Amino acid sequence: MARSLIGGLLSSGVDKLSLYVADPIADQRNELAKDFGIHTHDNNQAIIDQCDIIVLAIKPQRMKTVAQQIDISNAAFKLFISIAAGIRSNAIQKWLGDSVPIVRAMPNTPSLVQSGATGMYASKEVTDEQRDQAESILRAVGLTLWVNAESQLDAVTALSGSGPAYFFLVMEAMEKAGAQLGLDPETARLLTVQTAFGAAKLALEIKDEPAELRHKVTSPGGTTEKAIGVLQNNNLEAIFAEALKAAHDRSIELAEQLEQE
Repeated sequence: MARSLIGGLLSSGVDKLSLYVADPIADQRNELAKDFGIHTHDNNQAIIDQCDIIVLAIKPQRMKTVAQQIDISNAAFKLFISIAAGIRSNAIQKWLGDSVPIVRAMPNTPSLVQSGATGMYASKEVTDEQRDQAESILRAVGLTLWVNAESQLDAVTALSGSGPAYFFLVMEAMEKAGAQLGLDPETARLLTVQTAFGAAKLALEIKDEPAELRHKVTSPGGTTEKAIGVLQNNNLEAIFAEALKAAHDRSIELAEQLEQE
């Protein structure tokens, strides 16, 4: 995710010399420096001391250890952006040792191709200018939306954070079904992927709600109506509601576990 942010920022016109990355692994630092021409360092503190905005692109299980090693005596008013799933802002502040401005961001994997969807929440210490800065950074890899309550990020996690996997599962099932109907696997895959892309593009660019778009392509007595009927008779909507609720609840559980460790 850090790599996709770097690529997105550079593509949006950010000066590469204004970007600094700390990574303990030499091979990864060298690769980033070679690919992007940015500054790299093996020490987190060296980066934090010279940057105004710090993106904590850290695995959730490592956040506590890394945060507790940071000296924020000269960074109390710097903006920290966390993209670690499930780690609440008050936990990060506690580990850092002060009430620093924190923006929590929940991007998803399509950010890797600058087509992500990111839910964002700002702690009360974040200024309007810092909100704009955080949004500009995450917008470099796709859509950004703010939520008013941090607890809503658990719903964001369930919907868009985990969401790509739901669509991949549907695509996987459609590919298999197409092959079972006689298409060769590559043809089934290409038709599935392009159909998914086209449907998403229509939903983004046309003002109609998804339900209305569905009605427009469902002719009475036709093939689409027959297929939709099977899906609805098997409670597809209830299955998705149950699945997202499970992801939402698990997001809360994981956050509680990570904060107690």
